[in-house]
Amino acid sequence: MTSTWEIKHRLSKAVNAHDLGRVIDCYSPDAVLVTPAGIAEGHDQIAWFYEAFLSAFADFRVTAWYEAPCDEPAVTEWTITGTHTGPLLLPDGSVLEGTGRRVIVRASCAAYSDGDKIITHREYYDQLELYTQLGIGLARPGLPAL
Repeated sequence: MTSTWEIKHRLSKAVNAHDLGRVIDCYSPDAVLVTPAGIAEGHDQIAWFYEAFLSAFADFRVTAWYEAPCDEPAVTEWTITGTHTGPLLLPDGSVLEGTGRRVIVRASCAAYSDGDKIITHREYYDQLELYTQLGIGLARPGLPAL
């Protein structure tokens, strides 16, 4: 049996290597990934989520800077970095083409495993922090974006 921490470390390495096969191998076939962008259930949806970010940010990287001293859930605080070089799907369904802008976003996550694979993974990051760095402001009805 593998610890959740070992699985999360394997996941981080796979994400940073942009190896979608290894990323998905960290998840149970019926795993649930919850993010500010939505909920992904199962390998196909989870793969789509990661593929979207890895395509939008060619140098996407996660760097852990704190791991909570507990086993379940395995809680990590980290920094996400990348350069926006490809299309990014926005919440309103539109697509933001690559801006060339560099982003640095603080994040945290909590994961549970069944001892072999991640079964639930909750990601938390501030979408406004991400979108502001990409040059997108808040839209106010009847007024220009901030």
